[in-house]
Order: sequence, then structure tokens, then C-alpha cells
Amino acid sequence: MLKKRIIPKFLLKNGSLVKYKRFFDDKRMAGNPVSTAKIYNDYGADEFIILDILPSDDSKNRVLEIISTISEEVFMPFTVGGGVRSLEDINLLLRAGADKIVINSQAVLDPRFVNEAAKTFGDQCITISIDYAQIKKGVHRVFINGGRDRTNYNPIDWALKMQDSFCGEVLLTSIERDGIMSGYDIDMIKKLDSKLDIPLVVSGGCGGIQHCVDAFSAGASAVAISSLFLFTDHSPIKLRSHLFSNGVNVRASKNSWN
Repeated sequence: MLKKRIIPKFLLKNGSLVKYKRFFDDKRMAGNPVSTAKIYNDYGADEFIILDILPSDDSKNRVLEIISTISEEVFMPFTVGGGVRSLEDINLLLRAGADKIVINSQAVLDPRFVNEAAKTFGDQCITISIDYAQIKKGVHRVFINGGRDRTNYNPIDWALKMQDSFCGEVLLTSIERDGIMSGYDIDMIKKLDSKLDIPLVVSGGCGGIQHCVDAFSAGASAVAISSLFLFTDHSPIKLRSHLFSNGVNVRASKNSWN
């Protein structure tokens, strides 16, 4: 059985580490991405995710510089996304040091792109990011362009379509819960776990150790975490210890990357 993963998530805006609530509210600066990545490496996180939330030509160059520096100083694998529109974008990120690539908007704009990317680089390095929100009771829709534009897809159907396009895993983010620290969307996790055959990474809402336990119990393969690690005294070490002691199948040692 694959071990459950603990994944710090970095949001970059113009090269700076930031955090919002519900994608747009209450902006907070959150430190230097390179030094923060080194700390999480020492804490024994399984991997981490870097997302450029306002991609532009300038920000893409900054991200390439940042991940190139991180890859020289950090030994855990990491996933990078934001503004990935072409096979060349993927190639540049992988050559700079990324292990996996996140695709979001372009998958909706051109669903064939995911299949092309998986065939070219291998499905194991293609992660599909699904940002979603409830638009009325019981009705959810996928959003693209950093949560700004609504699509007609519901997250379950879209995840299954992307699985059929040979993505390697799904990163599922609840816009409404993002940064609120009130817990993951357990109902959605359960629904997707019952249908997906690929790993499910869940994001949006983690505010305590029990929220991670709940997400894993619901079927998540990994938890992606921002606010809990950035703004509280919780660390990957503390979280891993609690999960391990409560029977969650996580990696036991914090020193695997050292």
C-alpha cells in the first residue's frame, strides 16, 4: 500500500511567497520560497508544490530561477505549476529541477494537451489541478484562470476525464475552503476516491491535525497544506508523528531526504 503523503504548498505571486483566503481575500506575505523550502526539507516533508498564481512572462522567469535554486539545495521532490500552456513550458520546468508539473487552465482550453504531455514526458509527472466551488446547493463547478472563470464541468466528471487523458494524479482544491482552516471537503473527497484509480491530493481548508486524519480516512492519497504550516506552530514533523501514532500509513522517519 502506498504511504500517505504530507505536502507543503507554496503560492507565488511575482516570485514572492503569499497566502490568500478563498483565492482572493486577505493577502498575507509568507516568507522566502527558497529558505522556506529548505526548512520543510529539514522537517522531512514528502514533497512540496509550487504554484505561480498570477503567471506572466516575467513571473515564469522568476519561477524558473527559484526552482533552479531550490533544486540545488533541497532533496525532496517538488511539483510546479501556473501558466503551463505548452510542451515547451513543461520541458523548461523539468529541466530547471521540477519533478512533476501541474496543469490547470490549459487542460480545459485544450483537453488534448494533457494526453500529449503524458505521452511526451510520462504520466507520472503530469498532475491535473482542479479548483472548484459550489455555485448553488449541491452543484459544484470547476474554475480556471486562478479561480476567476467558471466552466461547465463538475469536479467529479472533470477528474474522470483527466484520468482518461492519462494524468498521473489530481490536485483537488476547494476555493471556498482555501485558507479558511475549517477542514477539507470530506464529501467531495469520498466521492472522488470511489471513482478515481489515480492518487488524489487534496487542498483547501486544513486547520489542524484532525483535518488531515479525516482527509486520509476519506480516501485522500496526500494532503497539501499552506496556512497550517505557515501561520501556526504545526510542522511536518509534528503532523507526521501524530498521524503515525494514530495508525495512518505515513513515512516514519523525517530524515529520508537527508
